[in-house]
Amino acid sequence: MSFIFSANMQALTLTIAAIASLLIAFLPPAQAFAVYVITLLFYPIYLVLQVGSLDISAARIAVTVLLLRCMLSPQLRQRFKWCPLDSWVTFGAIVSMVIPLISWRVPFTKTFENTAGHLMDTFLAYLVTRYCLTDHKAIVTAVKLIGIALAPLALLGVIESYTGWQSYNTLKVYCPWLQVAEPQLAERTGFYRAVGPFNHPILFGAAFAMFLPLVYWLRHEGGYWRRLNYLLVGLIAIGVLSSMSSGPWMMLIMTVALLVLEHFKQWVKPLLIFLVSSCIVVSTISNRPFYHVLASYADPIGGSGWHRAALIDLAIEHFGEWWLAGYGGSDPGWGSSLGMTRTDITNHYIVAGVKYGLLGLIALLGSLVMAILMLVRLHNSTKDSALRSWYWAMGIAIVILAISLNACCLFGQAGTLFYCILGFVGSSFNMSLRTVLDRFI
Repeated sequence: MSFIFSANMQALTLTIAAIASLLIAFLPPAQAFAVYVITLLFYPIYLVLQVGSLDISAARIAVTVLLLRCMLSPQLRQRFKWCPLDSWVTFGAIVSMVIPLISWRVPFTKTFENTAGHLMDTFLAYLVTRYCLTDHKAIVTAVKLIGIALAPLALLGVIESYTGWQSYNTLKVYCPWLQVAEPQLAERTGFYRAVGPFNHPILFGAAFAMFLPLVYWLRHEGGYWRRLNYLLVGLIAIGVLSSMSSGPWMMLIMTVALLVLEHFKQWVKPLLIFLVSSCIVVSTISNRPFYHVLASYADPIGGSGWHRAALIDLAIEHFGEWWLAGYGGSDPGWGSSLGMTRTDITNHYIVAGVKYGLLGLIALLGSLVMAILMLVRLHNSTKDSALRSWYWAMGIAIVILAISLNACCLFGQAGTLFYCILGFVGSSFNMSLRTVLDRFI
């Protein structure tokens, strides 16, 4: 009986992938990209089509079709303009492919399959974003469609959080690598932690948080979009809250604070100086690293901040073991120091290090730093208020992600969406090329 249900789920995955692929093949590029993102948002990445030893998700099929369409379109290829961020993301993709192939203690075929799948979920997602969003109109269209799609997902989060009814959660038994008999509901402060089609509540909440500043920017579109924008932003904020996770909650708090700061930009430099000085003062007074102090007080609804701080300590302590090429795809063996049987690394930077060594960490940090530098340069190069606001919104998305990666590891759909956000940054350069007429098309 379980075999029949598993076959039915694979047939469903293939059907979803086929529908998404057809839409991607015939819709304009911006809408096709939105279809891909919506597939990521609504269809679990753990429901796959098994072909031999390969596990192929609907999103991987969709991104392959979308990339092929981009490569076969002379117009899209011609409008693509290389930017410094592309170099950093490409460098990260090369590192994540080469390091496992030469150092992981896993059969070559299995390693190649895993790294190829990782590239489809990360680098290809970045590429299709860059190729499909080549001008102001395309970027705005994509944000509008994604914002609308997030609304029903947020309502689902409310239902899950209030009632505990999590329809997606029951589908995890059909995942070939999770091997769970019956997923357990997670509860916190009287509410259930909504998870939707994602692997974890933190990832569910983070998906809303990373798109919130982009959707809020739609207020510059005017007309009914200005009014609809506030409704969508409210629903997206509720989606963040429904995860009942301190990480996404902190992302929401930081987003609101940075949106307010947009009206007081003269305070940015003084605040940065104050934050750096505070870290130094806190470390001196408390006689312990500042991240230990933050971990103690940065959980608004409870959590395991001590775990995050201990991970950083362990990564520093064992730096000599992982800096060259990680741990060869194996568990670092830090579990006993954390009071667990395996090492649960809830820090995206440390994951990059223990998987791909120092080069992997440098590639990740370089991509984030370059994204911020590009946005600062673009922001300061124009006097157009709507454009400056867009660059600020993208900057918020990158900053909250850069900070939150210290407390969570983005994988599954959330990890792919992170690379889509990076792609938005790379494509933002094209927004500076728009004409006044473009704003009213």
